[in-house]
Amino acid sequence: MTTPTPEQVLRGRVVTPTGVHDDGLVVVAGDRITDIGPVTAYDGGQRLPDPVGLVLPGLVDIHCHGGGGSAITSGDPEQVLAVARHHLAAGTTSVVCSTVADSPERMLAVVSAAASAVTGGEAAAIHLEGPFLSPGQCGAQDPRHLRAPDPGLARELVAAGDGHVRTMTLAPELPGAEELVELVWSLGVVPAVGHTQADYTTVTRVLSGPGAALVTHLFNGMPPMHHRSPGPVAASLAAAARGDARVELVADGVHVADGTVRTVFELLGPTAIALVTDAMAAAGMPDGDYRLGPQDVTVRDGVARLRGPGEQSIAGGTSRLLDVVRRCVQVAGIDLSDAVSAASATPAAVLGMSGEVGALAPGLRADLLVVDDDLRLQRVMRSGRWVE
Repeated sequence: MTTPTPEQVLRGRVVTPTGVHDDGLVVVAGDRITDIGPVTAYDGGQRLPDPVGLVLPGLVDIHCHGGGGSAITSGDPEQVLAVARHHLAAGTTSVVCSTVADSPERMLAVVSAAASAVTGGEAAAIHLEGPFLSPGQCGAQDPRHLRAPDPGLARELVAAGDGHVRTMTLAPELPGAEELVELVWSLGVVPAVGHTQADYTTVTRVLSGPGAALVTHLFNGMPPMHHRSPGPVAASLAAAARGDARVELVADGVHVADGTVRTVFELLGPTAIALVTDAMAAAGMPDGDYRLGPQDVTVRDGVARLRGPGEQSIAGGTSRLLDVVRRCVQVAGIDLSDAVSAASATPAAVLGMSGEVGALAPGLRADLLVVDDDLRLQRVMRSGRWVE
């Protein structure tokens, strides 16, 4: 390691995709990480800094609708910025703005507002969730706004994103969906299978594309796997095991059981799993009434559901990504390095941003977190600057 000045160095348990340096250093110059390694590689000449705790890469959330009381799905540029800043303060240094199914006019406005946030450096990218989804697996998506694949509308939505749309969720069994998948790839967007009732064969075919596709919140918004009807769950797991896809997991203890999370990690490993929040406006907020696009949502005991009689559909998440990582480690029993990689390196790879963010490595943007041994946040750095 080169000799750094004290102001450029953090010392602690440094978490990398390959493991943990129990006593390591991260060296930052300007907005970049310039060096990383164990303290034993330090070549002397200056006093070593005191340990700060655990040092993690900044987290990357590729599925986020809101947080801190604000909603990306509102289409209000100020709310989009408020969401990005809320999650940044909670440890997510790269947040992707997710839409929900709405009228074409509303969706175009939401995408445009999100694009402004990405251009301004506050958000990382845009995820189109809807409107080409299955009415039979709509979840909290408003069925009034679901529609068959429409190449013209898809092109408009991508164009409104000004080059920042990175993923699009769709149901592959809908008429014209497979042609839409080809179009999405051609536009430089990663297709994501989700909110679907497709059979095993259809999902397998769609996930066998020119690159690694995505599966939106595996298990949620799709029928459960049955041994005589394997459906999208089995097809997605098999595709991810082959390297044809990566799967999102909302591992917050509400969307997916902790034992299921551990099983998927043991089957696939962290390079095929992107931990996500599916956060809506209530993330980081108290129980109460909120909105998710055109839908009314009530949060009780931290669980968001569509407002109405009886037990309605889960309507997004109320956790931040560091909360999800903490639960994976402390409750599901996932290895720390694996859980962190699934919340940083793998989602960065989905976005095609592995050369910029997603790990503590020389040359990458200086996005990092300092947390205590319980994975409670202490400080956040983005682009070499501490977030106040």
